[in-house]
Amino acid sequence: MSVEHSSRILALRNIATRLRIESIKATSAAGSGHPTSCCSAADIMAALFFGQMRFDPKNPEHEDNDRFVLSKGHAAPVLYAAWSEAGVIDPKQLASLRRIDSDLEGHPTPRLPFVDVATGSLGQGICAAIGIALNARRIQSSYRTYVLLGDGESAEGSVWEAAQAAVSFSLDNLCAVIDVNGFGQSQMTQYGHDMAAYEQRWRAFGWHVSVVDGHDVGALLAALDEAAQTVGCPSMILARTLKGKGVSFVEGQDGWHGKPLKGNDFQCALRELEDQIGPESTSLVIPVPPYRKAEDSLFRPREVEFPDYEMGSLVATREAYGAILAALGEADSRVVVLDADVKNSTFSDEFERQYPDRFFQSYIAEQVMVGAALGLASRGAIPFPSTFACFLTRAADFIRMGGIGNVNVKFSGSHAGVSIGEDGPSQMALEDLGMMRAVPGCVVLYPCDGVSTAKLGIAAWAHQGMTYIRTSRPKTQVIYAASEEFPIGGSKVLRASAEDVVTVVAAGVTVFEALAAYDEVGKDGISFRLIDAYSIQPIDKDTLVGAALETGGCIITVEDHYAPGGLGDAVSDAVSGHGIIVQRLAVREVPRSGPSAELLDRFGISFRQIGAAVRARK
Repeated sequence: MSVEHSSRILALRNIATRLRIESIKATSAAGSGHPTSCCSAADIMAALFFGQMRFDPKNPEHEDNDRFVLSKGHAAPVLYAAWSEAGVIDPKQLASLRRIDSDLEGHPTPRLPFVDVATGSLGQGICAAIGIALNARRIQSSYRTYVLLGDGESAEGSVWEAAQAAVSFSLDNLCAVIDVNGFGQSQMTQYGHDMAAYEQRWRAFGWHVSVVDGHDVGALLAALDEAAQTVGCPSMILARTLKGKGVSFVEGQDGWHGKPLKGNDFQCALRELEDQIGPESTSLVIPVPPYRKAEDSLFRPREVEFPDYEMGSLVATREAYGAILAALGEADSRVVVLDADVKNSTFSDEFERQYPDRFFQSYIAEQVMVGAALGLASRGAIPFPSTFACFLTRAADFIRMGGIGNVNVKFSGSHAGVSIGEDGPSQMALEDLGMMRAVPGCVVLYPCDGVSTAKLGIAAWAHQGMTYIRTSRPKTQVIYAASEEFPIGGSKVLRASAEDVVTVVAAGVTVFEALAAYDEVGKDGISFRLIDAYSIQPIDKDTLVGAALETGGCIITVEDHYAPGGLGDAVSDAVSGHGIIVQRLAVREVPRSGPSAELLDRFGISFRQIGAAVRARK
């Protein structure tokens, strides 16, 4: 070993020790946190940040920086300590860990410029890392993506969805490291320190695998170099470590997860670690990636070519969604589309046919599809992940975590509600509106025809933040002219007169049931106000309140969704405090297979039930 190499190794060891010290100090000051999980990962972090990665500490968001995702988010203090060591965070700021006025939260969030995605819900970081690695291809950058997992989270199914996806995409610019410290929160992990068990699994999935002593900095550097030279597949470094490494009385001991060191334990730990710092004869320089020419990063979107739909023609909103995806792909190179093996049903294959390089097939693995979308969005792409709305609920936790960072992802769920017909209740999304409305800041859109779908697709693309578009299986009549505008937060009043006895609020397929009901009750000289609430969140409060006050102080909502969390709840929230009664027609029991029209009628949301509810208000 050369003198220069020996000096480098010593410098990295000292950095690792300082990372341990700062992690213990920060968690002790906070009175909570996971210092032993930080200690096991410290050598890995030192080798990665100061021996392998290329990034500009003065510009953590530079698009060609190597990226790092801390999937084991509970080890956040060691991440913050690493960025402090790099000069990005003031060392004094580390003591503010977990305070309400600090961005150094208990688990990393994108409040910080060097955190791409929120982590801490285990099994998600590796999925996001796939999206970040895919983005490097999109922008033709040489940056590499690194992700650090814990061995405990290897029990998560999403990790193995990611294992398959990364190989399918041949992501040789992705390197994962598992901190195999042998312990989870409550006991030893499933495989403990059986490194062969981990190696066998990752090799079986097609990854290039290295098994190393996670406290041997030289071995870590060699494995990282080997990963950087690997072509055609992602790399996994399995690092055997000890939880609490460096502090003898907690090292490798169970029962210390999530417990800060206090009092004498704290003082003893600091003294022991400080004694481990040796003299240094070299200073490490972080390599900065070359900056590309400014014009290489400029983006100039073109005007979106709007699909041509004739009034009165029949178009399923899922078909219109596919058409507008392709148009957006032509207008904006940042648009990417992700699928979970239903592209010929969601019509996202319209995009794939024209832009295959920006279409990513996740197969039937919704968690990695959504996780990768979060990663892509964090690096400037505008991802549209699409699947059946009911299967998006499988990735609800990923969507929740995306909401924490207000990630710019455009979800689309098709085949919603009982209107899908014979496929039966397992395929009928009846909870999705409630799920998406519960995500802070998420825009929820529910178009009824081809024109409104296309216009709302454009609105979602232009909106900075998470959106959800709900589309339907049945073909529906085009009722809007191409000149109509559909701003987020708006609605359309389809029928109105001075004699209206009540206001009916519908969305999606129930708009057409309400139109049929209007014609039916009109035969008896009864009229009602009819509103298409295409924007369910934010909802058009002013129009709803005004219409209700003009029509007897009552609103009837009708939705192809279970009663909790959907359109009825959104309307009730909007008009509360105005003395307005809201009667909600919704699906109130588990449905069954059958023709669409019969299902709408059987479960209480057809034109017949709307008409009966209106007549009762006369």
